[in-house]
Amino acid sequence: MDLTVDTSRAAPPSRQLVEGILDALAGDSIGPGERLPSVRGLAAEALVNPNTVGKAYRELESLGVVEGRAGAGVFVTEAGPDIARRNRRGATLVAVRSALRVALHAGHDPESLVREVEKVLA
Repeated sequence: MDLTVDTSRAAPPSRQLVEGILDALAGDSIGPGERLPSVRGLAAEALVNPNTVGKAYRELESLGVVEGRAGAGVFVTEAGPDIARRNRRGATLVAVRSALRVALHAGHDPESLVREVEKVLA
């Protein structure tokens, strides 16, 4: 799992970590029962403050994706991958719809947008 934080993005670093972990779970890079990196380990890898990782892990725990085990670490729940897939699919559809609205407002005709979508899907 390669988690990086892009300082040029508007999303806060903790949110970027959450999205990265959700993407890894949704894409089956991480499975149920697997242990996530330690807070300090991930902070060092992502070049962020450990508090940022802690915040991300708390958000993932509130979603039901991971669970902390005292003294053992943070582990993916049995339902974690399914929750992540639902979460990321919903978020990506919102982003696609938003991008399409922006493109239409910018003057792109619907047919050209359909062709672009078909190119991506091919």
